[in-house]
Amino acid sequence: MAGVPDNSELMSTHEITRLLQAWGTGDERALEQLMPLVYSELHRLAQRYMNSERSGHPLQTTALVHEVYLRLVDIQNVGWQNRSHFYALCARLMRRILIDFARSRNYQKRGGQIAHIELEEAATVSAVVGAELLAVDEALKALAEVDTRKSEVIELRFFGGLTVEETATALGVSEETVMRDWKLAKAWLLRELSHEASP
Repeated sequence: MAGVPDNSELMSTHEITRLLQAWGTGDERALEQLMPLVYSELHRLAQRYMNSERSGHPLQTTALVHEVYLRLVDIQNVGWQNRSHFYALCARLMRRILIDFARSRNYQKRGGQIAHIELEEAATVSAVVGAELLAVDEALKALAEVDTRKSEVIELRFFGGLTVEETATALGVSEETVMRDWKLAKAWLLRELSHEASP
């Protein structure tokens, strides 16, 4: 039946959760065992980020996944809830890595031409690079000061590509709350970005 996970998917999900919990309690070997189980999903997340980057970009999809792994190694004492929580954190790490990269390339932060950024239901980061990425990052920081959860919803859906259900699970709220936050946060963010683009 479509949409119903098979036994291997359920076993994989349970194994991921078990390894996350073991890692959270200090078992460093658990991360090594976890990575082969989550690699393809992390690669898919990384591909979303890299889709619009120019050919020959110094940071390739596999390198982004490896950079996330290196940062995960340094993370300690996380009370992992489930795989959605893990992927949400990885999405945040990818965003941070690309923001750091954009800043290192000396993209203009303000006053430049900001492209129109689509924040559609099929959340995508593919149109956001360089100065646009920095503008979105700054707008999200401003939103976080006003409403942290709405900022997290945008981050997880837009940057991480999580579904409404996955975002709800990661944040511990209902799907209706995610949809409401998504709608309000998109309007707020687009308003902020239009101010950013104004001369």
